[in-house]
Amino acid sequence: MKIPNALQHKLILRSETNALRKLPVPTNGIDFSSNDYLGFAKNEEIFDATHQYLVDNNIKINGATGSRLISGNHNLYTITENYIAEFHQSETALIFNSGYDANVGFFSAVPQRNDIILYDELCHASIRDGIQMSHAKAYKFQHNDYEDLEALLSKFQTSHSELVEGQLPTSSSQLPTIYIVTESVFSMDGDAPNMETLVQLSEKHNALLVVDEAHALGVFGEKGEGLVQSQNLQDKIFARIMTFGKGLGCHGAAILGSASLKEYLVNFARSFIYTTGLSPHSVATILVAYQNLNDSSELQKLKQNINFFNQQKQLLGIKPLFVYSKSAIHSAIIPGNEKVKHIASQLQDKGFEVKAILSPTVPEGQERLRFCLHSYNTEKEMQEVLTELSNLVF
Repeated sequence: MKIPNALQHKLILRSETNALRKLPVPTNGIDFSSNDYLGFAKNEEIFDATHQYLVDNNIKINGATGSRLISGNHNLYTITENYIAEFHQSETALIFNSGYDANVGFFSAVPQRNDIILYDELCHASIRDGIQMSHAKAYKFQHNDYEDLEALLSKFQTSHSELVEGQLPTSSSQLPTIYIVTESVFSMDGDAPNMETLVQLSEKHNALLVVDEAHALGVFGEKGEGLVQSQNLQDKIFARIMTFGKGLGCHGAAILGSASLKEYLVNFARSFIYTTGLSPHSVATILVAYQNLNDSSELQKLKQNINFFNQQKQLLGIKPLFVYSKSAIHSAIIPGNEKVKHIASQLQDKGFEVKAILSPTVPEGQERLRFCLHSYNTEKEMQEVLTELSNLVF
């Protein structure tokens, strides 16, 4: 059966602009593209320990059997959520099926009608999708631009003051809440915000700060706790979203916050309520992966590789191509879908798995090669891929 003409037309437009997405075929190239920063996804010890944990605890079921609010809330959830909450120094943790589900669930349910959401313009699509489903009013601020953010905060704080003076809120008319939304590591640039400045602004303007830590878990902190904890700011954040599909090498996500926030999400986050829960095996993998963060050897290797990669960029004279980053994500800006795809293809022909990020995923003119670093990349591999890039660009 043919798809409607309107859909076919959109595919043709994508193809004509060299932006048509296709599922890639797995290769044996040197990995500079996956989010498996610590190598946990392929870690046989985690695989074996997860299986053994299930056997030792006589957990021999394949699926959750239903929503967590019906039959799917198996005991492993409580054990794992308590472990996650303690690890992240949070009052509670609530596991969702994915980072996408967590962001959509939070932002569609928590901000209320007439509330204000101020979000960084480079926030992930899952945050934007959740915001679109919300009844709150949303405004983006320029990327990591705190003057722009404060101007918006002042504007809406003033309008709130006028509301108080003009019409006193009743029991059914509460003052709007302002939410500031950012990521601790931005997925396309690899850069990070100034968390201390954001905390200061949130406190100054009585706003609630929400941080997506998807690409910081397993990368920042003594044990990979994330950027927020590495700066001891966890008590200043209203909610943190931790995603397990990157540094933790498995699947799922958790929202960290107060007991009241957890209770609210259980009651109103539709992406939590109306879906089958994760299987016991998936939750056990999350637990075992977290336990493995206590061994910091892979994290130290990753941090050494990040430092080495940045040094090599400087030595080869290609540092100006890259967005500044101290994370595991390093993006070389090469404008134009056709050009960046061509360079990526040449690197892939040399055996390096480096992906081109095209518009409209990133703005036109901001197309890039995205290098993801891992604990298992060697200095030789990093030196060679950057040398090849230098030869192709200059």
